[in-house]
Amino acid sequence: MTEVYLSIGLLALAASLGVYLLSFLLRGKETPKGLAFLHGPLASAGLVALVFASYESGWRDYWGPVAVFVVAAIGGLIMISIDLSGRRVPKWLGIVHGLAAASSLVWLLTQVF
Repeated sequence: MTEVYLSIGLLALAASLGVYLLSFLLRGKETPKGLAFLHGPLASAGLVALVFASYESGWRDYWGPVAVFVVAAIGGLIMISIDLSGRRVPKWLGIVHGLAAASSLVWLLTQVF
């Protein structure tokens, strides 16, 4: 059970950074790369902790949020690769990425609490 609480903490911290990063994207400004490089690893660590928690529960408890977080992570990887190549990240991609991650976090919270 400790892993799921760790996961929630890391994912919530990553989400707060993600909201801040999304505000830059929606205003058409350059995103702070340092924060982007902090956001991704925090979210990844949270996802890994959630995978361990799912494994410990026999994959019956948290498989849904894990799947949606994986989709959000793929979107995040696409966004950072676009950004690092010097192109503009589409606003819709940032919104979809954020909505997927946020909905998965809410789903996880409803399952835990």
